[in-house]
Amino acid sequence: MSATWSTKYGRRRVRHEPPTLEEALFAAEGLSFEPGEQIEIAAELMAVPVEQVRVEATRMLKERARRHQITPSRRAPGATVVVERKAPRRIMIDPRRGSSAA
Repeated sequence: MSATWSTKYGRRRVRHEPPTLEEALFAAEGLSFEPGEQIEIAAELMAVPVEQVRVEATRMLKERARRHQITPSRRAPGATVVVERKAPRRIMIDPRRGSSAA
């Protein structure tokens, strides 16, 4: 989707991309604690039917729940430890620099 209008500098176009499901659910989590309300908010942000978002969101939330594991700590009986998978660091190499090995 794009919008086009004329200015004194010529024609301007702006591309409009609705948020992905993951982005919409992340935003909805900040607005509501109820999962049903989060799904409705995400559907409004994406401009799609609620039923379509509900099916995908429940699947996505189940996968997200599997990734995060909460385990009790042995040292302190009341404390919990949250374990999350962290993406590996990617190193960008500047192609303008030559090879350092000579």
